[in-house]
Amino acid sequence: MIKKINFLLLLLLMVLPCHVLAYSDYLIAGGENIGIQLQMDGVFVIGSYEIDGVNPSEEAGLKIGDKIIRIDGQSVSSMNDITSFLSKNREETIQIGYMRNEKEMTTLLTLKNHKTGLYLKDTISGIGTLTFIDPNTKLFGALGHEIVDSTSGKLVESHAGIIFPSTIRGIKKSGNGVPGEKNASFQPSTLLGSISENTNKGIFGVYDREVREDNLYKVANIEDIKVGDAKIRTVIEGDTVEEFDIEIKKIRNTKDNTKNIVFQITDQELLEKTGGIIQGMSGSPIIQGEYIVGAVTHVVVDDPKKGYGILITNMLEEAEKRE
Repeated sequence: MIKKINFLLLLLLMVLPCHVLAYSDYLIAGGENIGIQLQMDGVFVIGSYEIDGVNPSEEAGLKIGDKIIRIDGQSVSSMNDITSFLSKNREETIQIGYMRNEKEMTTLLTLKNHKTGLYLKDTISGIGTLTFIDPNTKLFGALGHEIVDSTSGKLVESHAGIIFPSTIRGIKKSGNGVPGEKNASFQPSTLLGSISENTNKGIFGVYDREVREDNLYKVANIEDIKVGDAKIRTVIEGDTVEEFDIEIKKIRNTKDNTKNIVFQITDQELLEKTGGIIQGMSGSPIIQGEYIVGAVTHVVVDDPKKGYGILITNMLEEAEKRE
C-alpha cells in the first residue's frame, strides 16, 4: 500500500430451525453516551515499581499481561482476594501462580516492606455509545467492537459489568493523524444495564431501566442498505442525543470484521465541533430512512471525516450467540 492508513477503535446459544434469528424486527435506536465498567476475568499485571531500589516483580520474572491465579496455593480471582491474603500473610516470600500465553507458570516473589512491587487491576472503565435496545427482550448492544486492554492490546475477557449514564463536558477535536475524543463525567451509581459479554462485535447485556419506544427503527438486512445519505445518532454536548448527516460510500457483506460500512461525515455542524469522528462515538447507531443499519466503529486517523461501521445484523447475530 503506497500510503499507510491507520485505523483506530472508537473500548447463550439458541438452537433455531433453518437458521431463523430470534431478534426483533424493530429496535430502539440509541445514541446515548454511556459509561462502561467491565469486571475482568481475573487479576492482571499492568506494571511494576521499585521499593528501596528493588523491583520485586521484575526479580520474580512477572510481566505486563500476566494473569495472577494463585498465591501460596490459594486461588485468587479479584483484587479483594489478593489484598485479603496480603493483610494476613507474614511470610517474606510468596509463591505466585500465573497464566502467560495460555500456559500456567509459577514463581517466587520476595516482598519488600510487605509490598509486591506490582500494579494490578481486575476492572476496566471507559465511555462509548449505546447502539440499540430490543424492546421485546431488553437486550442491549453498544460499541460495535471489543474493549481491549490498553496495556496488553488484547480483548478483555469478561462476563460481567455495568453501563451507567455519562455526560459530555467537552470535545477534543480530531485532526489529520490526531484522533479527537469526548471528555465525559460519569454517574456510576446510576445503573442502566448489566453487561454479560465483551466480544469483537460489541458489548451486550440486559437493559435494567424502563424503555420508551419512540425511536423504533426497522432492522436493515444487507439488501436494504443503499449507498447515499444517512444519519448517525450521538451526543456531543451534555446528554442530548442529536442526529448528524453522513454519506454511505460502500457496503461490505462480511461477517468477520467490524468495517462493513464505509461512510463519510457531511454534516458541517458536526465537523466544526468535532473535526470528524472522535473516540467515544463507537456504537453510534447509523440510520437510513426507516432502518437502523449499523453502528460506528472506527475512524480513519489520517482523514477523520471518514469512518467505518458494523452491520446491525452482525451485532444482533453476535448478541444471540450469547443469550
